[in-house]
Amino acid sequence: MEKPFPRKAKSARPVPQKAAEVPGLAARRAALDVLTLVAGGRTLDDALADCRSFNALEGPDRAFAHAMAATVLRRRGSIDHAIGLFIDKPLPRRSARATDILRLSAAQTLILGTPAHAAVSTAVALTEAFRETENYAGLVNAVARKISALGPEALAKLPERIDTAGWMWRSWERAYGAEATRAIARAHAAEAPIDLTPRDTADAGALAAETGGTLLTTGSVRLAPGAKVAALPGYEEGRFWVQDAAAAIPARLLGDVRGKRVFDLCAAPGGKTLQLAAAGAEVIAVDTSGERLKRVQENLARTKLTAKTVKADVLAWAPEGLADAVLLDAPCTATGTIRRHPDILWAKTEESLKETTALQAALIDRTVAMTKPGGVIVYCVCSLQPEEGDKQVASALDRHPALARSPIAAAEIGGLPALTREGDFRSLPSMLADRGGMDGFFAARLIRR
Repeated sequence: MEKPFPRKAKSARPVPQKAAEVPGLAARRAALDVLTLVAGGRTLDDALADCRSFNALEGPDRAFAHAMAATVLRRRGSIDHAIGLFIDKPLPRRSARATDILRLSAAQTLILGTPAHAAVSTAVALTEAFRETENYAGLVNAVARKISALGPEALAKLPERIDTAGWMWRSWERAYGAEATRAIARAHAAEAPIDLTPRDTADAGALAAETGGTLLTTGSVRLAPGAKVAALPGYEEGRFWVQDAAAAIPARLLGDVRGKRVFDLCAAPGGKTLQLAAAGAEVIAVDTSGERLKRVQENLARTKLTAKTVKADVLAWAPEGLADAVLLDAPCTATGTIRRHPDILWAKTEESLKETTALQAALIDRTVAMTKPGGVIVYCVCSLQPEEGDKQVASALDRHPALARSPIAAAEIGGLPALTREGDFRSLPSMLADRGGMDGFFAARLIRR
C-alpha cells in the first residue's frame, strides 16, 4: 500500500445521524481520526491527547479505539499485504481515509478478534460518512468481507520483517544478527506490559504483592498491559511511577548520588528525575518543553519529592556552577520504544537518524563542559540504532581526551545479559521475552578526568 506519511487532516462532514446510530461506530471513528493525525505528523501519544473524538469516549470504547489505532500502526505491513490481495493498485492519496478504514477493519478481524459483521458494517458506515470516500463504500464492503474470510492464520504465514521499515531491519541485522532481529520484530508485535519504579527500593516487594505485579531482578514491578495505574494501591500516596524496566536503569548507573548536584538533561517526562530525587540528589531537571515539565512537576508533587525544573535549551543553558554528575537522556529516533509507540515504525527515516546523531554529539560536548573534573556522566538513548549508541560514545571519547569509559557491572543491571564488550548497557525488546520484553536502551557511563 502507498505510504500515507505525511498528509494533512481534511475536514469532514459530520457523521450522518443514521450512521451515528450504528453500534460501535464512535470508537471506529475515533481510531480513524487518530490515524489521520498520526499521518499528518503527530506522534501517537500526541494524537491520542489532542483527538476530540477519542477523548469523548470512555471505558471500553476508549480502550478499543486505542487498540485499533495502535494495531494498525504496529502491524501495518501485514495489514497492507492482506488488503493488497484484493486491490490491484493502492487507492489514490486523496482517498487515504478509505485505506485507513480498510486497515481498521482488517486489524479488527485478523488481529483483534472482532466479529466480521461488526467490523465490516462499521467500515462501510465510516466510508459513507466522508465526501472524499463515500464512492468507495462498495469497494470497502467487498474487500473488508474478503479480508475477514482470510482468518488470523493468514498473517502467521508472513515473514517477520513485513511490519518493520526496511532501513531499520537492515540496521538491526547488521548490529545484532538475523535471529536477534527476528526476535526484536516478534517483541514489537505484542503490546508492552506496564512497569512501575518504586519511590523506595526497599518497598518493591511489598508493592509487587499489593498490585498483583511481578518483581523483576532490575527492581521494577511489572503489571499486565492495560493496568489502571491510577487505581492501584499506593498511587495517590506517590509510592511509584510508570517507567519501563530498561528506562529505569541509566539513573542507577550514576551510583550513590546522595547530597550530590546532579543535572538531568532532556529530563521530561521525568522518570529519571524522580529516581535521582528519591536517591537523595540535588536534582536540576532541564527540558525544552514547558508542557512536559509540568508533568514532571505534577509527579514530583504526587511522590513528595523535590527537584528544580528549568525550561531551557540544553545547548544554550548556562548553569550556575558545575555538576557532580550528569544524566543525558538524549533525543533520539526512539526505535527502542516501538512496542509502546508503534508510529515510530513508519514515521522515522534514515534522515531522522542523521539529524538526531548530530544533536546528540553537540549535547555530549555541552555536557562535558558542565561536569566537574572527576564527575560522572551517563549518556543514554531509547534507541536500537548503533549510530546513537556505541558509535556515538566512541566518537565522544575521540573528541574528548578528558573522558574515560567506566564499565558497568552485571550486578548494576539486575544480572541482565545486556552488557557490551566495552561495558556499556544495551537492552533489546526481546530480552525478558517470557515476561513481556523490555524497551531497547543504550547507556554508557563516562568519567570526566
